[in-house]
Amino acid sequence: MSAVVAAAMIGGAAATARADGLALNRFEVAPVGDRMFGVPSPYAAGGDTPAIHFMLLGDVAHDPLVIRNADGTEIPGGAVVSNQFFMNFNASVAIFHRLSFNLNIPVAFAQSGESPSSNGQVYNSPQSLDFGDVRLGLRLNLIGEYRDLVQAAIAGTVWLPTSDGPYVSDGKVRGMPQLILGGRRDRGVWSFAVGPELRKFQQFNGIEQGTMLRFGGGVGFLFGDERRLQIGPEVSAALVLADANKQNTNVEGLLDVRYRVMDDFEVGAGFGPGFTTGIGTPAYRGVFMLAYTPDQKPPPGDRDHDGFIDPVDACPDVAGIASSDPKKNGCPPSDRDKDSILDEVDACPDVAGLPSTDPAKNGCPRTDRDNDGIFDEDDACPDVAGPHHADPKKNGCPPTDRDGDGVFDEQDACPDIKGITTSNPATNGCPGDFDKDGIRDDKDACPFEKGKADPDPLKNGCPRLVRVTEKQIQILEEVQFAFDKFNISPKSKELLDELAEVMIEHPEILKVEVEGHADAVGTAAYNKQLTQKRADAIRKALIERGVSADRLTAKGYGKDAPVADNDTAEGRQLNRRSPFTILERQKPAAK
Repeated sequence: MSAVVAAAMIGGAAATARADGLALNRFEVAPVGDRMFGVPSPYAAGGDTPAIHFMLLGDVAHDPLVIRNADGTEIPGGAVVSNQFFMNFNASVAIFHRLSFNLNIPVAFAQSGESPSSNGQVYNSPQSLDFGDVRLGLRLNLIGEYRDLVQAAIAGTVWLPTSDGPYVSDGKVRGMPQLILGGRRDRGVWSFAVGPELRKFQQFNGIEQGTMLRFGGGVGFLFGDERRLQIGPEVSAALVLADANKQNTNVEGLLDVRYRVMDDFEVGAGFGPGFTTGIGTPAYRGVFMLAYTPDQKPPPGDRDHDGFIDPVDACPDVAGIASSDPKKNGCPPSDRDKDSILDEVDACPDVAGLPSTDPAKNGCPRTDRDNDGIFDEDDACPDVAGPHHADPKKNGCPPTDRDGDGVFDEQDACPDIKGITTSNPATNGCPGDFDKDGIRDDKDACPFEKGKADPDPLKNGCPRLVRVTEKQIQILEEVQFAFDKFNISPKSKELLDELAEVMIEHPEILKVEVEGHADAVGTAAYNKQLTQKRADAIRKALIERGVSADRLTAKGYGKDAPVADNDTAEGRQLNRRSPFTILERQKPAAK
């Protein structure tokens, strides 16, 4: 989009169609040393001594001021200013990483237009070389160093009316305070600036000009091992505060390319469109730049952290001491035999040796007849290899393992009983606990089934109520029911808890039948119905305790399968039972 003067607004306004007193160019050059063409950066690119930067920046704007019809179409030959070419002579002085001064001298080397007329009004186009307004700037960095991600600065800029040429100056002093944010990381830079440009109020063909809010932002991406190439976009904008509208609002962008050809010289170019039709906004703008701007290199390092920076450290990778001899500065003292013991404390300075607390032996070679890494003078068994030991009488001697379980006696909690290695000092070298019931296998009467401690060695570690055999899960007491009922008695809670726990611990048991049996008292049909309900009740109780339902079936046999004589009370008691038959087991994996 190019800048517009609406033809519909011109009638009877010939007296206002003047070119003098209007600074048309809306592009303001960022100080040399900054990272964008039109958006300033917050840092001061200087060091402990003042740093001076110079730049030549050319700025070409196409169609920054044209006459259009009310519908937005350009009238034939309607370019008041078709091209405007400024060369900016820019210089900066940066002090102590914090303060910088800037001077910019713009020269309009070429201006052209078509001197259009509309509604009887003639617009004289500029044709000659002319100076623009000289700009003076001061910037103070508040937060952040050159390579910090977040930096902030405040700045003040003044334009001096050094020209009275058409379309290059307002003819009055202008000023602008600014807040500038920005930063840098390994592969990128960013900047953002905002502030009011304070300038005189005026009208150009009925379009108000005056104090503007200026803001802009940009990012740059750094490429190459030395980050010499920068590519990225920037956008700048200016909004007239008195009467903001599309004819006095400026928004334009550039795609920047910058390259540091040498440490202190940089070239660059940018190109981009105008996005609005405000006065001074070109259809497109191009910039090119050549600058002398000293590279802000990181401070020299100190790789060996000895307090001597690498450029003056004769031994930058080995910590050393100061020396008046540049060839020795930062180097360690002499060590002729290279045993890391300085000659001044080395009892054998020409023969590599080892440290010793005895000054007469420090730096001298030592013998180790059994090659166990313990010198003979400290080895209690100098002819038999052994490990280090805190006890001087055992240092260098082979350890013992009385029970032959591979755990040396010193670490063996059971040195006379063969065991296994564990990370727990209290159990290391002791027999294991296969069923994980807390009772060692050598003391567990049932090492493959979880049980509980019992003073009787024959019962210690065995389940109290439940045993697993090949074909059955045996219970040592019966599940109790109220007489002639199928409600399980609370007295059987512990039995059912242990029964469920055993089934969960034996996933290889795939299917179990819960059987219900009765004595011969009562009818066959009644007994079968009662035993089925009791078997169902037991199955339900086990499911509630976490046993998978698909592992359990329930069947009531009534009085059909007695195991004792129903003619005696003892026999009938034995016939009232609920056994657990294993129907299916997982087959062992093939070897």
